Amino acid sequence: MNVWLGLDLGTKRVGVAIADEQMRIATPLKTIAIRGREHLVEELNHILAQYQVTEIVVGLPKTLTGDVGPAARKVMAEVHWLQGRLQPPLVLWDERLSSQEVERVLLDADLSRRRRKGIRDQLAAQRILQNYLDYRQSAGENSSEMP
Repeated sequence: MNVWLGLDLGTKRVGVAIADEQMRIATPLKTIAIRGREHLVEELNHILAQYQVTEIVVGLPKTLTGDVGPAARKVMAEVHWLQGRLQPPLVLWDERLSSQEVERVLLDADLSRRRRKGIRDQLAAQRILQNYLDYRQSAGENSSEMP
């Protein structure tokens, strides 16, 4: 059985989401406060073991024009570093505007800044993973073609 995890890698926090068993719906799971790279690996390995994760989808913050800018290069470097320390493969997925979409939804919900901070990263990870799942569904489960 496949279990996919979604990550929104930030500089201070990492949002985590997980897909349901049917691989159709992504659900926010948690936010990890980053206290160093090794701490992040420990936290992720705990989640990977608990849920028996088979693939990790990481948001790649491309520019609005689709280019790989400084933020995307930083995420790519982190993913490269993590790949050697985590068992399942990591897949980069274009996450343009996912954090802004989430922030807009949270503002529309009239949540306080403190409450928004607590769930923003999880919801961004959920958005990234949901977009990936939707793409996989529309392309067919066995498609290896990725944009």
